[in-house]
Amino acid sequence: RTCGEAHELSIYIRARYDIEFPTISRVRQIHSTDILWELAISGTLWEVLDTTMAQQHAAASRIVSKAELKQHNGVDVDAWIAIHGTVYNVTNFAGIHPGGSVPLLQFAGTDATEVFFGLHRASVLQNPKYDRLKIGILEGESSADPCNDASSPSDAVDPVPYGEALGFWRMKSPYYNETHHRFRAAVRKFFDSEVRPSSAQDDELGVAPSKELSLKMGQAGIISALFASGGQTEFSRPLPGGVSYDEFDEFHELIISEEVKRLGRPPVLKFGSPDLIRRVAPGVLSGEKRAALCISEPYAGSDVAHIQTQAHLSPDKSHYTVVGVKKWITGGMFADYFTTLCHDAAGKGMVLLLVERDDTVSTKPIKTSYSPAAGTAYVEFDHTIVPVANVIGTPGLGFYYAMANFNKERWGMVAGGNRLSRLMVEECFKWACQRKIFGKRLIDQPVIRLKLASMAAEVESVHSFLEDLTYQMTQLNGEEAINKTLAGPIALLKYRQTRAATLVADNACQIFGGRALTRTGMGQFVEKFNRSYKMQAILGGSEEIMADFAIRQAMKKYDPTTAKL
Repeated sequence: RTCGEAHELSIYIRARYDIEFPTISRVRQIHSTDILWELAISGTLWEVLDTTMAQQHAAASRIVSKAELKQHNGVDVDAWIAIHGTVYNVTNFAGIHPGGSVPLLQFAGTDATEVFFGLHRASVLQNPKYDRLKIGILEGESSADPCNDASSPSDAVDPVPYGEALGFWRMKSPYYNETHHRFRAAVRKFFDSEVRPSSAQDDELGVAPSKELSLKMGQAGIISALFASGGQTEFSRPLPGGVSYDEFDEFHELIISEEVKRLGRPPVLKFGSPDLIRRVAPGVLSGEKRAALCISEPYAGSDVAHIQTQAHLSPDKSHYTVVGVKKWITGGMFADYFTTLCHDAAGKGMVLLLVERDDTVSTKPIKTSYSPAAGTAYVEFDHTIVPVANVIGTPGLGFYYAMANFNKERWGMVAGGNRLSRLMVEECFKWACQRKIFGKRLIDQPVIRLKLASMAAEVESVHSFLEDLTYQMTQLNGEEAINKTLAGPIALLKYRQTRAATLVADNACQIFGGRALTRTGMGQFVEKFNRSYKMQAILGGSEEIMADFAIRQAMKKYDPTTAKL
């Protein structure tokens, strides 16, 4: 074993013994990793672990009286505390408690439920490693999981005010039917079980989504749902919730945009030739392969026409040689395919190419404020050979394909971005109801209710605008009609959403106070939002350009000479 592995095992064993096996004091004296490995290999260590765990699981089901709890106050005896009906023995855990031993010993022998939820997120109690601390159920209380109640998004509509869009809690909706509710429930169930448990920690540590997760997404039909608006193909998987491809519409797409917070559908599955789709689609839809959209460069962001990457067509017209760099490419670090916009070196417009990763394609990570796990990359193409069979659509029309993709991309960004703003509203409502200051809950303060009202109003107004545009999409014939008719309104909506996010970020920070400045604990999602919300105002077209574009598009349909007050 390597020294690193031995060191990790050493830390793991000591932490486990401190938590689970207070009677085996000899382990606390072990400092040699060699001894740890010998114990592990011999099987003796695991026999002791299994025996002790079985004893503790049996004890966890017993009833603990309040008088017995009070006796275990940590003074010359074990320290017990009760949280949400469950009694925990924190005697040995106190030494490794992140907040130190003092807070635990201060409340030893008492029901510390209110204090606990004022300092910790409820999800802390779901961590399996704390199951070993459980010794029983407090007399007269239940031990229900505080995170597994009616507010769980997988089981029921979240009762937190404005924690869900209007269409999912009002009695009647002109947009959603039973298939939409079934679809959302299935998608949420997948993400709650497969992604949510480790997502916050993985994001903070910069751990990229695993290939295993991609395969699970493919098997569950999540990836197929991202592309379902283009219709079913021979490679498509069954959609979540048993929704058929004939039933799938823009509102299903809106739902998965909110749940996955994705960007636009890759152009290769929209404009690619049948042969190219047959080669690429199976791997992408199954989760085996990943694709990244490469448009932005160090020289051009929103000004797409000024990109510098060149594609040189060979004399025999069998392949292109691509030379250039792309920057701020989301997912570029782990992409297998790069959908790359290039200038035709012969001056024949732009060409959109599907570049497959090889030794001439290099990716370097870019540190961003929004997420180290996003795999944002600087991509270099050093005379990369791309066969003409990998041309997406018609050569010379690459700019059109990129622009056509932008509208759906921006629409999806609005859906995902506003969902994050709604999450901040939900977080703030919950915090305001449980946080007490000056003898009152925050929610009892008029100034806090005003902030919550302004946040909810912003989020709901954006979502109503979004639902209206989504309905327009269902009534238009094809994406060409959508691009022609709704490009301006979609740009205006994106501008509106990012302005709303700015107000939400500011108010959420004020409501959470100092906790909004820390990357862990109660305010971790608010801190993350404040660190990343500006991404929405820049990627996919900056706020200023979106606002200007929206007005210019509107003016194309209006004769200013007719203006009379």
